[in-house]
Amino acid sequence: MTQKATIFLDDGLRESAAKGQHNFIGHLIGTLQDEGYAVDLAPEAAVSHSPLGRGITHMTTPPIGGLTFRRVYHYPFWSIETTSDRWDRDVAKIRFSPDSVSKPEADQFYRRWQNRLFPDTASDASRDGFVYVPLQGRLSSQRSFQSCAPLEMVRLTLQAERDRDIVAALHPKETYTDAERAALQTLADNNPRLSIRTGGMEELLRGCDYVVTMNSAAAFNGYFFGKPCIQFGRIDFHHIALSASPDDLSAFDNITTHTPDYAGYLLWFWQQNSINAGRPDVRDQIRAALIRCDWPVKA
Repeated sequence: MTQKATIFLDDGLRESAAKGQHNFIGHLIGTLQDEGYAVDLAPEAAVSHSPLGRGITHMTTPPIGGLTFRRVYHYPFWSIETTSDRWDRDVAKIRFSPDSVSKPEADQFYRRWQNRLFPDTASDASRDGFVYVPLQGRLSSQRSFQSCAPLEMVRLTLQAERDRDIVAALHPKETYTDAERAALQTLADNNPRLSIRTGGMEELLRGCDYVVTMNSAAAFNGYFFGKPCIQFGRIDFHHIALSASPDDLSAFDNITTHTPDYAGYLLWFWQQNSINAGRPDVRDQIRAALIRCDWPVKA
C-alpha cells in the first residue's frame, strides 16, 4: 500500500512548490516519491488535521510523528527535523571539533561565502570599540529558551561591559509595544553608553568588537565577520559562542580574546550537518535525514 505524506505550506510557498519553482521542496517531494510516498500539498492551517506520522511542516511544530523543515540561515542550506525548536536540532546536541574539517577546504569555503553574502563588508571588518546587541521580540518576557528577558540582557551587558559603548538594535520586522520601547529608552536615558537603533545589521557587524544576543541569526552572520558572540539563549549554532546568564557573566571577561575557528565551524555546520540543496547529492542527503528522523524509507 502506498504511503502518503502531506506537506503543509503557506499560500506563497504552496503555489511555488506546485509550480515546481522551489528547489528544496521540489527535491523533498522527489525524494519522498522515490521512497514510495504519494505526496500532497496542503494549506498550513490544515496541519491539525494531518494523519499522525506523515505530516511535514515548514518551520512550525509538526504533528505527532511528523517532520518540519527550515532554511539554515541562508540558501541553499536546509534542515529536516522532528522539532521546530532550533536549539533541539540534532546538530545542537553534538560536539564540534576543529580537527574534523580540512583547514584548506574550510578557508576556501569561508572566503566563498563571505564574498557571496557580504561582499563589501566581511573581508575588511574592524573593531571600533562597541558591542552590538541584536534584539528580537518580546523584550519584557523570558521565553523557555532564554536565561532572562531581553531587556534584562541589555542591563546585564551594561553591567558586565564597563568600557565599550553598547548598540541595541531593534529587529526591523518585529512589532514592539509602546511599553517595551519606553523601557528600552529609559535604559538608554540612564546609561549614556547605550544607544538604540533599528536594523543596520551588516554595518554593525562590520564595526563591532563582539555580539551579545539571545539567539539572533545576526550572531551567526557575525561569524563571517570574525566576530565572537555571547549568547543568553539556546540555539543550534552555540558551539563556538560563549554562554552567559544572570548568574554567570564570566563570558564577558573572556570574549575579547575568544578566537574560535570560524571557517572550520561554518564548513562543519553547513556542509556536514545541513542539507545543501545546491549539491548533486541533495536527495541522498534528504533521504539520510528521513532515516535519521525514523521515517520509513526503502531498504
